[in-house]
Amino acid sequence: MEYTVQKLGELAGISTRTLRYYDEIGILKPARINSSGYRIYGQKEVDRLQQILFYREMGISLEEIKDIITDPAFDAAKALKQHLGRLLDKRSQIDILIANVEKTLAVTEGRIQMSDKEKFEGFKQKLVQENEEKYGKEVREKYGDEAVERSNQVFKNMTKEAYDAFEALGNEVLITLAEAFKTGDPAGELGQKTAELHKQWIERAWGSYNKEAHAGVAQMYVDDERFTAYYDKEQPGLAAFLRDAVHIYTGNKK
Repeated sequence: MEYTVQKLGELAGISTRTLRYYDEIGILKPARINSSGYRIYGQKEVDRLQQILFYREMGISLEEIKDIITDPAFDAAKALKQHLGRLLDKRSQIDILIANVEKTLAVTEGRIQMSDKEKFEGFKQKLVQENEEKYGKEVREKYGDEAVERSNQVFKNMTKEAYDAFEALGNEVLITLAEAFKTGDPAGELGQKTAELHKQWIERAWGSYNKEAHAGVAQMYVDDERFTAYYDKEQPGLAAFLRDAVHIYTGNKK
């Protein structure tokens, strides 16, 4: 079956302006232009639009989506399985949060009692989902689905006490990093103390430790502007200093 811009827009629930823009940037070209000058879309284009909308729903930029779906190695079936997995994860998160809110409301109304552990479960699930949306694509490409799922499971299984300790350790990394940065020497005592604390933080987050992966994460802090912005928000250069300290600590200094 074929569709004009207007018909496809109505079918997908998006504007004709959006479809024309997708054509302009080369992410979704029509199958052909008819004799009247109208864009005509076929089944292949409908399927591609579905993929685009799936990725958009996950917060991925149009530039990234274009790179993904125009890659000659793009596998539509594999992509759909990934979409399904993420949607199921999101549904699981929503179900947990709904149950959490319902219980909290019941506690507020005096109908039941709720343990601190129960209050904490929905919060952890939300953080895992937020991290997936922000960094999941890059981290999964670099370290693989298995490593990411293992780390997510470690986080989900944390008790509140363990999570508080994890947070405290993360803050200690940042405080020590700021002090080490003042020395200007990532190989110095404070620089290497920062790397050791960061190693402990990574180990708690992942449930395991690997020097090469540790060095790779530190490099990502410099290569990915989102991580750089996080570390450099108080003092420009902290991300690069941490990278250098970790590379010395792990023996990956080039």
